[in-house]
Amino acid sequence: MIGVAVFAVALVGLRRDYRVLEAYKYLWGVGAIVLLFLPLTPGFGQTVNGARLWVHVGPLQFQPGELGKIALIVFLAAYLREKREVLAQGRLKDWGPLLVIWGGAMLVLFATDDLGSALLYYGIFLGMLYVATARLAFVAAGLGLFLAGSAAVYEGTPHVRERVLNWLQPWTTTKIYCPTSGTLTYRQDCQSYQEVQSLYSIAHGGFGGTGLGHGTFTTAAGHQVIPDLSTDFIYSALAQELGLVGAAALLLVYMAFVLRGFRIALTASDGFSKLLAAGLAFGFALQTFVIVGGILRVIPLTGITLPFVSYGGSSIVSNFLLLAGLMLISHRANRERT
Repeated sequence: MIGVAVFAVALVGLRRDYRVLEAYKYLWGVGAIVLLFLPLTPGFGQTVNGARLWVHVGPLQFQPGELGKIALIVFLAAYLREKREVLAQGRLKDWGPLLVIWGGAMLVLFATDDLGSALLYYGIFLGMLYVATARLAFVAAGLGLFLAGSAAVYEGTPHVRERVLNWLQPWTTTKIYCPTSGTLTYRQDCQSYQEVQSLYSIAHGGFGGTGLGHGTFTTAAGHQVIPDLSTDFIYSALAQELGLVGAAALLLVYMAFVLRGFRIALTASDGFSKLLAAGLAFGFALQTFVIVGGILRVIPLTGITLPFVSYGGSSIVSNFLLLAGLMLISHRANRERT
């Protein structure tokens, strides 16, 4: 209900000309960093599953990084629209504000151990940079820096190292130390328990699935087989109940959404609208890939939500804002064409 209300307010409030947002690009950039920094605030920040990305104020609990994602996309769209020609020349004074805002955002994300969002934000940055400059060299350099940074984080952060090991070796034939129980056990019974049970759930669905409401997600004693099923691992539940056919259909719906987003970017007449639509669509696509790819062991698992499906109020609100942005851009583009 809150997400729909925010969606309606955004459409009504910006119906005349959403491009007014471009005039406040630096405020959007600073606001994005502030939102990402909030979980580190003593007394407000909350650590969940090894990542400090929640803010708790009274009965209200939310992830400010979800809204920070939208703010950062608006900043990138506005700044890249203004500077894309000089950025292609590689002058440091033009790259400075962009790198300061982006570097601050990435530092905060690494400080909170929210590496799923770090990957998402970095991917959005490279995607929008390529759309603005059409320079593959920038993307290649960015990927090189990402690989170097990933190696450094892997060596210095036990939380990340554990995620990578769970990705590469979810099953072990010899017992290893389990930090949660303090005993020796197999990895699939401790550190990688969620990933392994998720894969079993997907395999159990087969081709046609078990049927809605007929999945096996609890033990005989009533305990949940896959922890965090309604948030991080909701795709596993859908794959079991809907099977390969249903899971593929869900991904095709996401693909159709992203396709429409990029078509909106192509039909927009001004640079800011094109970059904003492309950034919103690419961010939506990348977020879907990161969580689904993690569950299917394409990449290491990271704790972000599946858009419009996973339980989580912050994610729902931010995705409704994303949808409102695409609709506003589409409406203006179609109005100008007629």
